[in-house]
Amino acid sequence: MAKVAVFIADGSEEVEAITPVDILRRAKVEVDVVSIMPTLEITASRYVKITADKLIDEINFDDYDMLILPGGVRGTNNLNACEELKKQLVRFNDQGKGIAAICAAPTVFAGLGLLNGKTSTCNPGFWDELRSNGANVIEDSKVVVNGNIITSQAMGTSVDFALALTGYLCGEDAKEELRKNIRFGAI
Repeated sequence: MAKVAVFIADGSEEVEAITPVDILRRAKVEVDVVSIMPTLEITASRYVKITADKLIDEINFDDYDMLILPGGVRGTNNLNACEELKKQLVRFNDQGKGIAAICAAPTVFAGLGLLNGKTSTCNPGFWDELRSNGANVIEDSKVVVNGNIITSQAMGTSVDFALALTGYLCGEDAKEELRKNIRFGAI
C-alpha cells in the first residue's frame, strides 16, 4: 500500500489540506498529516483548527512514497521556511519519488529549481513566479502531472488534484472507480 505525508502549517488552506487526505484514504492509501509547526494543532487560513497525526521531527521520510503540500499564502510561506521539508522535497525529486503541491505551494518547488523546464500550474496569482523560475505554466489545466511532480491551481481544483494523486499512486482504474463512487464530474 502507498503511503503519503500531507504537510500542514499555520495558514494552510483547509480544503486543499483535507481533500487529498479524504480522497486518498478512500483509495486505501495510508496518509499521515504532518505538522511542521511545534504543535500538532495548526490554525488554517480560515481559522479552522486542524490536528495533525505527527510532527515533522517524528517521521521517517523513507517511509513515504509522496510528499504533498497544500497552499494558502501564509501556509506556503511557513512550509517554505522549513529547511528539513525543502531538503526532503529535493531528495524525493532526485529519487523520482512523488511530490505534489496546490495553489501557492508549487512556488516552494519553483524556488528549489524543481520546476525548471517542466510543465506545471498553480494559483494564477503565482504564474509569473513559477515562470521566473523556469517553469512552463499551463494556465488552462486544473492539474498538471509531469512525471513525479503533480501541481494544481486552487481550492476549487482540490478534488481534481486528489484524484490525480490517486491515479499516480493507485492507477487510473482506481482513480476512475473512486471518481464514480464520489459522484465527481460527468457520470
